[in-house]
Amino acid sequence: QVQLVESGGGLVQAGGSLRLSCAASGRTFSSYVMGWFRQAPGKDREFVGAITWIGGSGSTYYADSVKGRFTISREYAKNTLYLQMNSLKPEDTAVYYCAARILRVATMKPEEYDYWGQGTQVTVSS
Repeated sequence: QVQLVESGGGLVQAGGSLRLSCAASGRTFSSYVMGWFRQAPGKDREFVGAITWIGGSGSTYYADSVKGRFTISREYAKNTLYLQMNSLKPEDTAVYYCAARILRVATMKPEEYDYWGQGTQVTVSS
């Protein structure tokens, strides 16, 4: 079992930055694919990015809408996942969720993740 707790959301002006954190507890953090998703009101949950760590090497994947603006990282000593968000736009407004997947293959499909946090609200004003 894995517990995920997001933090760091808030209100920011367009062009600003925020860093979200996701603290993980439970089973070995390093063995999971970790992802970030977001969900705006009335919309489906959307893939933001994911990070893997396989065979001593890490890889990151991003949605086209955030590529070049958002960066995912993970700090194994603290069992924490981060999402650094720069150059924020009003369309980035959503509840952001972190997720963990047992199978070590990155995927953009939310239904293929096994554990979820409760979400943190990010609001970008114009």
